Amino acid sequence: MNRMLIIGGAIVVTLAVAPTRGVADVIDVANAIRAQGCGKLSAVGRPLLAQSRLDDAARRMASGDELEMATSGSGYRAKQSASIHIRNTKGDDGITRVLAQRFCEIVTDANLREIGVYRRGEDVWIVLAAPFSPPGPHDASTVSHRVLELINEARLQPRSCGRKKFAATTPLKQVAALESAALAHAQDMAAHGYLGHKGSDGSMPGDRATRANYTWSSVAENVAAGQTTAEEVVNTWLASPGHCANLMNPRYSDTGVTYAVNPASQKGMYWVQVFAAQK
Repeated sequence: MNRMLIIGGAIVVTLAVAPTRGVADVIDVANAIRAQGCGKLSAVGRPLLAQSRLDDAARRMASGDELEMATSGSGYRAKQSASIHIRNTKGDDGITRVLAQRFCEIVTDANLREIGVYRRGEDVWIVLAAPFSPPGPHDASTVSHRVLELINEARLQPRSCGRKKFAATTPLKQVAALESAALAHAQDMAAHGYLGHKGSDGSMPGDRATRANYTWSSVAENVAAGQTTAEEVVNTWLASPGHCANLMNPRYSDTGVTYAVNPASQKGMYWVQVFAAQK
């Protein structure tokens, strides 16, 4: 019998298999599968790295914790995580077969980079994860420039945002006042751990643009949380009809885009892009 539970981006799987001979080195087995590929999935060049905090997370799962609670309780901040519980297996052959046949997609997920293992009797708990690794404050200018670069590349191509079609349009120009308005809201979301357009002080995008001394005739805002690269956040916005429409709207000529990080918050990293046209 197997059981799968999916919560957000976390995957938890429990499987019972018949005992086999030998003692498994689970990390070596998992990395052998990654190196060779399995099923229809190709090999992954990067091996999983042993991580002691994920060992502790696996131990916590053996004691009954859910995956998210187990990783956070071990002090590991995961951007993405998955866990597998294999019951009643005693050797390399059994674990290899189970991982390759049933959980190939998890084991060969290139986004998962670290692994922890806990064994108790004939049971094995495995936790795989991608660490939360946001850019630092000194990277803000480079990352913001990359976001704008990707967005302007998108604006140069006709695009459908949901059911609404947009023609190719002109690039956006980065404006310091709008960047200041974006940063204020990103920092507010990071400090208070929320995602939305209404600030903790009740302000809306137009209010924040005005406070930053930008005189606008029209204004809009995209927000996002949890993404750690320019590519991820732009892809997220392009995949959302409303955010995509803001991004492609020819009415807007100016923009400000940035992020704020708070590892103690729920999402960890918060993005804001303000779109506007001057009055």
